[in-house]
Amino acid sequence: MKIEKYTKLKDNRYSVKIDDLNIKLYDDVIVKYELLRKKEISETLFEEITEYNDSLESYYKALKYLNRKLRTEKELFTYLNKEYKKSVINNTIERLKKEGYLNEETYLKAYLIDQINLSTSGPNKIKKDLIKLGLNEEEINNHLSKIEDSIWLEKLNKIVAKTISTNKSYGNNKLKEKLVYDLGNKGYYKWMIEEAIKNNEFKDNTDIINKEYQKNYNKLSRKYSGYELEQKLIAKLLSKGFSYEDIKKVLSEN
Repeated sequence: MKIEKYTKLKDNRYSVKIDDLNIKLYDDVIVKYELLRKKEISETLFEEITEYNDSLESYYKALKYLNRKLRTEKELFTYLNKEYKKSVINNTIERLKKEGYLNEETYLKAYLIDQINLSTSGPNKIKKDLIKLGLNEEEINNHLSKIEDSIWLEKLNKIVAKTISTNKSYGNNKLKEKLVYDLGNKGYYKWMIEEAIKNNEFKDNTDIINKEYQKNYNKLSRKYSGYELEQKLIAKLLSKGFSYEDIKKVLSEN
């Protein structure tokens, strides 16, 4: 294969014309294989040169990707797999691990700090998310076990308090059911949720039930009246989590 032309580029690479091919090679490749002294290369050497160039390109792209934020091996493999073959990616990952750019324990610690301070996720969801990212389940459990229950409960208390303060349409019964369901999906254990609900004071339903009564009355009274309207209103308000006693009271007042 005949080397016909070199063109120096701005990003530490050369554009090299070999036969009818134009390829971009890093300075390191040019130096390693002393290409500036050669006018011809074999196909075997050409394959070796391009693979070594791919390994450098993979490494530099990985560094840039890691510079944005910490990544797991699985994330990095998925990212590089779009362009490079498995052997190149594995070599890149091994090099990055040796150089300290990829470290599972460092990632775990940083991830947990972020999730505790910046998210509403609970321990179970965090664990599932980390497993999806390719981290070792035993190591995840080990790090999670070091976090005090009081930290999760403090987070939960804030979430529950905020939910209560912003609630504008649910009765306390329904609101508690919703909290159990929503917080369970966020990865908190049932005992934690029950403890947080017990620790927070739920406000009086009067304003909310009056508002819900008026809203549903305006809608249902267009179609129903008398006893049928009353039963429809009761069913609607019960579904919102208001007690039957509170519903009867608001009906009698209106």
